Amino acid sequence: MYMRCCIRARGVGGGGRRQILQQGLLKVISDGHDCGHDLLKVAAGNVRHCGHHAVSELKENSTSQETVQDPRAWIQPTGHDTGIMVYNSLCRRKVPLILPNKSFASWYQCGPTVYDHAHLGHACCYVKFDIIRRIMEDFFNIDLVMVMGITDIDDKIISKARELNMEFTHVAQTFANEFKRDMGRLRVQPPTVYTRVTNYMPQIISFVQKIVDRGYAYPTENGSVYFDVKKYGDRYGKLVYQSDADLAQFREVDKEKRGFRDFALWKAVKPGEPWWTSPWGKGRGRPGWHIECSTMASAIFGDQLDIHTGGIDLMFPHHENEIAQCEAHHCVPQWANYFLHAGHLHKTSDKDKMSKSLKNTITIREFLEKYTANQFRIFCMMTRYRSVVEYCDTMMNEAVSVQHTLTSFLNNADAYIRGQLECQAIDEALLMEKLSETKDKFRRAISDDFDTRAALEAILQLVRVTNKQLRSVEVDNPVRSPGVIAAIQAYVDRVLQLLGVEYPGRKKMSVSTVDSKAQMNDVLDSLVKFRSTVRHYALLKGPDAQPKYGQPQTTASTTAGEGEVGHVKLQRKEREPLMKACDEIRTELVWAGIQIQDRGRKSSWQVLEDQSIEGKQHSLSDPNYSQEQLKKYFLGS
Repeated sequence: MYMRCCIRARGVGGGGRRQILQQGLLKVISDGHDCGHDLLKVAAGNVRHCGHHAVSELKENSTSQETVQDPRAWIQPTGHDTGIMVYNSLCRRKVPLILPNKSFASWYQCGPTVYDHAHLGHACCYVKFDIIRRIMEDFFNIDLVMVMGITDIDDKIISKARELNMEFTHVAQTFANEFKRDMGRLRVQPPTVYTRVTNYMPQIISFVQKIVDRGYAYPTENGSVYFDVKKYGDRYGKLVYQSDADLAQFREVDKEKRGFRDFALWKAVKPGEPWWTSPWGKGRGRPGWHIECSTMASAIFGDQLDIHTGGIDLMFPHHENEIAQCEAHHCVPQWANYFLHAGHLHKTSDKDKMSKSLKNTITIREFLEKYTANQFRIFCMMTRYRSVVEYCDTMMNEAVSVQHTLTSFLNNADAYIRGQLECQAIDEALLMEKLSETKDKFRRAISDDFDTRAALEAILQLVRVTNKQLRSVEVDNPVRSPGVIAAIQAYVDRVLQLLGVEYPGRKKMSVSTVDSKAQMNDVLDSLVKFRSTVRHYALLKGPDAQPKYGQPQTTASTTAGEGEVGHVKLQRKEREPLMKACDEIRTELVWAGIQIQDRGRKSSWQVLEDQSIEGKQHSLSDPNYSQEQLKKYFLGS
């Protein structure tokens, strides 16, 4: 049994809170290093303590006390209900996401241990949480301060440094920089600030000492410090409750530890390892893994955190131990209000998660040689973020197909709006009703624990219905409805950007190509229009196929056929070089990164998203451009 005490503070205006936060963040970002954590802490603290609720230090002699029967029970915070339901690992069910302050949320995310290349398991976790972050910021208008902790001192880093005969700092910095570049390639937004363990050694030592002073940890003769789980009591196990009997068969007894469940906050120095001066034992050592995140998060956000995220594999013991350390240090009944965990990624043929230690990984760089960032993001959206994800060719092919459906729609809509696609009259009432229905479905999906699978399906249903209306048909004087198509295209484009699926190359060219992007667009429009005219003439049959300036001159024998059939065959034979020329310029433009889409009598163009050799070969193999299709056009076979 334990007690909690709550205090209420008067709020301040939203503009004032926003200004306080922004001033602190801008200063930290402009400094460009981890030393700005104090400013972040002040900015976040000012905003938080001006909100609806703050948890005071737990004191035995508090006059306002509320008894909580289960010490592991989740305490629902008071404040602003965001309208989002989230699956909270602390209570193992969906609950309302409530923030002490309406416009601000603190978020700590466990980053990588930088001793090797980042792989798809990492990518899947960070892309999923990037999607959630974008939804919270851009759809629900919540100002997030996200901190990501990078572990740059660890047993594995030390081992890698020995293997490469390098300083551990160089190993860590090299892979940390590569990790950031890989995240950039995947369009994962950088956190508000990165924190690195080696920059927080004074804070870590002070954090450990305070836990010792409060009686929840004990130093050993050789200089290690362990957390006393028995002293902490029944509060241990908020995320994953395991009794002594459950754990006995998995833990070996360490002579230094009082209990086999106790875990290291500080490790005594070993020969040949890096160390920092400490007040325990021989005065030299380095931090344990779990204390690092607790300290860095607390250094910036203080004694309360809104959201904590990471992979499901970190739930126990890492996150469990973080909770124990922070609640013991800050004397609070609940340090983090929400824990969100992403499911594992593993290969279909492999039962285990993708892990560097298991040597079953695919690096991000290797993946991006075959697929694009958009395709991987769609792959991640095809399942809930909490679900285990199977990586296989079938799933990736499905993601590629979804991406093709989306890009085809956006380009079809572009062509229709620009008058380059002809079709039957659009059913405007049907499409406007479907657009309104989709908006409602999308909101409900992302409000339900960020259900990207349902949200994506809602968008695809809208795209399918609209694509049926945009089927290319040659119509004389067609009735056009560009307004409703433009509205749907703008919504789909906006939602995809919201989720991080971006098409920056669509209808855009690099400034370095010419001085004006608009000029390049005009040049390509003119080129495609010229090609369409030539191609259309080459496909015409009968009397309409004769040029306005008179009959075509030819030396070919008139015995090639009798009557109209012979005349048509002769026309096709004469115009075969024109079709081949059209095909050649289309092929050349594909290799230059531009794809032409033929739409009956008219054509349109788009910038290829996938500029790799494989991507261009795939575009050339499109059925619309196959050799069989060309034969059908000018050979009649």
